[in-house]
Amino acid sequence: MGTIRKIVEGVQFPMLTLIAGHNGTFRRVTGINVVESIDLIMFCRPNELVVTTGINLSSDGDCLEQLVKLAFTKKVAGFIINTGPYIPDISDSVISFANEHDFPIFQMPWNYRIADLLKTTFQFIANHHQELSIEEKVLYNLLFHYKQNTNYIKDQLALLGFPQGRELAIISCTTNGAQANIDRYEVMIQFAFQNRYKRFLKLKHKNYLIFLIDRAQINTPNTPFSKVVEEIYDKITRKNGYLDIIIGKGNFHKELENVRKSYDESLTVIQLAKLHNNRFLYKYKEIGAYKIIMAVQNQTLIKSYSQDILGQLYRYDELHDSDYVQFLRIFLEENGSTRRISERQFIHRNTVLYKIKKIESLLDMDLSNPFTKTNLYIAFLIEDVLTHQ
Repeated sequence: MGTIRKIVEGVQFPMLTLIAGHNGTFRRVTGINVVESIDLIMFCRPNELVVTTGINLSSDGDCLEQLVKLAFTKKVAGFIINTGPYIPDISDSVISFANEHDFPIFQMPWNYRIADLLKTTFQFIANHHQELSIEEKVLYNLLFHYKQNTNYIKDQLALLGFPQGRELAIISCTTNGAQANIDRYEVMIQFAFQNRYKRFLKLKHKNYLIFLIDRAQINTPNTPFSKVVEEIYDKITRKNGYLDIIIGKGNFHKELENVRKSYDESLTVIQLAKLHNNRFLYKYKEIGAYKIIMAVQNQTLIKSYSQDILGQLYRYDELHDSDYVQFLRIFLEENGSTRRISERQFIHRNTVLYKIKKIESLLDMDLSNPFTKTNLYIAFLIEDVLTHQ
């Protein structure tokens, strides 16, 4: 995969000097675009390099800074400034912004031709397109044909920066529905993972994006994986008005033959998140009670547990055509927040409070009690597992 790092470390680009944003060299490069006006920044695409000579920019240094900031919002790979008569030097404010946001800024002297840069960049991208195909092939064989290709996979992974003995895991991403296609979110997801991981392998399989990650190559170890996923979810929700993707991560494993297990674990997370409508379920090690429930052999026991707790509420709903069971699910998912329940159900806060009191009366339980909420939540987990076995 062609990245800023490979541009910096290679010999094809002697004309470029990285002057800011050194921590952003993980960014993938898929194209190049010459932009000489702020109005044209809208035509830039994610992961492109943007080049400017400043010929149409005002002599005011703020204009270049604005162009750089707008390019950053377009999620471009980096910015190349051709210094010369139109941009004599690069301001401290531009460099400061780039360093703060890990946004690579290159300087290119005026005596180098833009046409030569474009030609070299196109060759660079074409050469690394084949490399991407190799990455996909290696990951596919690792997950689905490991025993038949063991030595080849080990050798190729080492060449791709994943030597033996590393702790590896799989992240799977898919849409929550057969009609939606994961392709529409590929750039957004990949950009988020480029920020988090120094390197990863990616595979598109059916309607899934599958990523191989290395525990030792995490750029942001102090940021929980859950926060990264929530940021992706929030962006999609703001864009669409709804959320229609699910991301699940399996456990880390040292043995390559167990990476397939991590893949299966990631799919289990997705399945459980779907059936319980739980957007806050991200990692296999966090499925907790689900794991215990699925391992219980005494089905009669767990069925009676759920029935003892929720049975009275189901009977009331059936007799009175009410929706207290569904309301109770939402109550637990929103951790009892009357504001969030009200917004989600489009009902008045007083109606929320009335329904809470009614459920407490029907079940003879105090819904503010953490132990009670735990028991109710487990009852719903059992119900979901039994329904989808």
